[in-house]
Amino acid sequence: MADTLILMSHPQYAASRANRALAQAAGALPGVEVAHLEALYPDGHFDEAAEVARLLAARRVVLQFPVQWYATPPLLKAWQDAVLTRMFYINPNTEGAELAGRPLMVAATAGNKPAAYAATGANLFPLAELLRPLQATAHRCGLSWREPFLLYEARAASDAMLAEAGAAYARRLQEFRAG
Repeated sequence: MADTLILMSHPQYAASRANRALAQAAGALPGVEVAHLEALYPDGHFDEAAEVARLLAARRVVLQFPVQWYATPPLLKAWQDAVLTRMFYINPNTEGAELAGRPLMVAATAGNKPAAYAATGANLFPLAELLRPLQATAHRCGLSWREPFLLYEARAASDAMLAEAGAAYARRLQEFRAG
């Protein structure tokens, strides 16, 4: 198993240029595993034991996804409900306690411009603020929250911009792994 686990969720991954560019850049790094939830579980039914084992084998975790209606995609939310509930509510001493203390980072893509994520913008809040439920989840699970990696204008980005974003993501992951 890899020391850095990226749990990626994207319901339309084949059409995604941005998340694919990020995942490819991340997957090229040694010690990084990219687990695409929709590819692993197309029927939406998780192998909870396998997912717990995957988490416990990783030294750090990244949740990568496109922001959809101010939240994670449905399968990532279902994964949280199934796997984290099992680990931290059903088996807190044997599973949850084993994961506690590990760092968690979010890598999120958004279709709009950064200015849209401001008090005067279309979304009223900074994107990092819209991710607060994930930060609260990390806190509740005893995970160490790290500053998110955010990519704006994901749909409109040129190939060159996506290559640059992928390189920036790879650098950020290397810093995440070092720190």
